[in-house]
Amino acid sequence: MLPEPYRLRRRADFSETVRRGRRQGRRDLVVHAIEREQAELVVSFGGPRFGFVVSKAVGPAVIRHRVARRLRHICATLVDEVPVGADVVVRALPGAASASSRELDRQVRSGLARLGLVETARRPG
Repeated sequence: MLPEPYRLRRRADFSETVRRGRRQGRRDLVVHAIEREQAELVVSFGGPRFGFVVSKAVGPAVIRHRVARRLRHICATLVDEVPVGADVVVRALPGAASASSRELDRQVRSGLARLGLVETARRPG
């Protein structure tokens, strides 16, 4: 599970990340990212923050919550790899409902690698 300090909660943070940040599209999701200013880091927790957007287009509530849980789990493994000042929003597309967890992991890592936030798209080990 993704610990509370590493989660985006405020609407303004989501909006800023999606509107002002860079994005990288994948088949089943879109990764948006922005790096926070140094002044903002002093008052924040001091780690990367992740947020998730899983709309009704993905499926009914059970499916949406399953996709969100899988994405939270994937991002929990990335906390040590993503720079401290980064805000990341992962927006699930309808294909995420039928994608495997391994495929979603690969797509998130690939998107973050293309944005220059992780070293490589391959999972270690």
